[in-house]
This record gives sequence, C-alpha cells and structure tokens, in this order.
Amino acid sequence: MTEKTALAADEKKLIRELFWNSFTLENCYNYERQQALGYAIAMWPAIKRFYKTKEEQAEALVRHMAIFNTTPHVVTAITGITAAMEKEASENPDFDRSIINNVKVGLMGPFAGIGDSLFQGTFRIIASGIGISLAQQGSIMGPILFLVIFNAIHLVVRYVLTSLGYRSGASLLEGARASSTLQMISKGATIVGLTVIGGMSASMVSFSTPLAVTLGETTFAIQDYIDQIFPSLLPLLYVLAMFGCLKKGMSSTAILLITIAVALLGVWTGLLA
Repeated sequence: MTEKTALAADEKKLIRELFWNSFTLENCYNYERQQALGYAIAMWPAIKRFYKTKEEQAEALVRHMAIFNTTPHVVTAITGITAAMEKEASENPDFDRSIINNVKVGLMGPFAGIGDSLFQGTFRIIASGIGISLAQQGSIMGPILFLVIFNAIHLVVRYVLTSLGYRSGASLLEGARASSTLQMISKGATIVGLTVIGGMSASMVSFSTPLAVTLGETTFAIQDYIDQIFPSLLPLLYVLAMFGCLKKGMSSTAILLITIAVALLGVWTGLLA
C-alpha cells in the first residue's frame, strides 16, 4: 500500500473505529501508567481485527499498557501508525514487536508539544475569546460557540490524523519489508524514546539539598557545586534508584510511598529542599 492507494472498505471501517475509541484515552488516567489503559482500549479495534486468538490479543493489550502520555487531540496519528504496525506484526512472524512501543514512546513527546501548542495554546484561546465576548453581553451563544468552534477543529483534525497515521504507517512498513529499514527505525525510535524519558525525568523530578558548608566566613552551598559539576545529578540518581527497584520487582505503589516518605523525612531533617 502506498500513500495514494485507496483504503479498502474494512480499513475505512477500522479507521472510524480507531477514531471513536480514541476518546477513551483519558479513561482511568493514573500516575503509574498515565494514559496507557485508555490507549489500549483505543487500540482494541485493530487488535481484535488482526489477532485471532485470545492469547495474541492479550499479548497485544499488555504491550499497549506501557506508560504513555500525549495530547488527546492528536493521539490518533500515533494510534493509526501503531495499528498499521500491529497489522504487520500479525502477518509477519519475523517482525520485531518491540519496535511498536519504541515508536510510540518516540512520537508521544513531539506530538504532545505540537498538540498542546495548537489546541491548548492557540485554538482554545481563540474559541474562548469569541465565547467570552458574547457571554459578557449576556448571550447564551457564548459557551455554545466556544464548544462548537473548538470541537469542530478538534474533531476534524482527530479524524484526519487517524487516516494519515494508518496510511503513513502502512506505506512505511511496506517499503521496509525488503530492506533493513525496520532495524534502523527500531534503533532510531529507541534512541528518541530514551531521550524523551531522560528529558521527562530531568524536568519532572525535583530533588535538591539545602546543605551548606561554612569555612571561616564563607558558606559553600553544596547544591550549587553539584549543579556546576553535573546539573540534575540528584534527580538522575533518584530516577536510577527507582528504576533499580522496578527491575527487582517492587510495585510502583511501593515506590510512590517510598518517594513520599523520602520527601517528608528529607524536608524534616533538612537534608532535602
């Protein structure tokens, strides 16, 4: 299949199902896996279509329960691509299925940045401005127009991205079958995914110490010197420690409770800021 090849009737039906199921993305959002459960539900139309046994379907659902988080309004581009990859995985026994999650993780960050900028930072503000101006005049059309303007754009973009994602994913995979492109995609997606996780860890994990050493009349803040040598070293060490706990089989709930305890104890003793 190429970008210009018309989709078959069953593929058009699949795209519609992926579109409607994508609205479950925020269902059961949690801090352990974030949007993973909603994403797995969104992928169910493709999974049940491409995999015929319960064991294969269960494996695919578990695969999509890996942590995931992006802007809901543009998520269908990713679900379309991963649906095409699931189709390839179901037909090709040599397909490396780890590529699917690598690509997902690699795409969720860029799409989150684009989606937030467009929908939260642009379209929502424009729709709000129009709606508020009418609401201030006492018109019921204020909130109505806000919802109509924002969602008209959102729904069109969401549906178009479903089709574009599926088409581009299918086209890419077809061209990659006879070459080493899949291995390159896997390696590239892994690098991008790890970079995204590293960036998220550095920006979302706050870990510092207010400890200082006084020599004579001069006070040296330990955190300042740590930042000069290795910025964000303490957050990195804590993330690695928590990753080690996960590797040893500790549950995420236990790690969350440990983090709360460390934070409270650290602030109480003055070791952490």
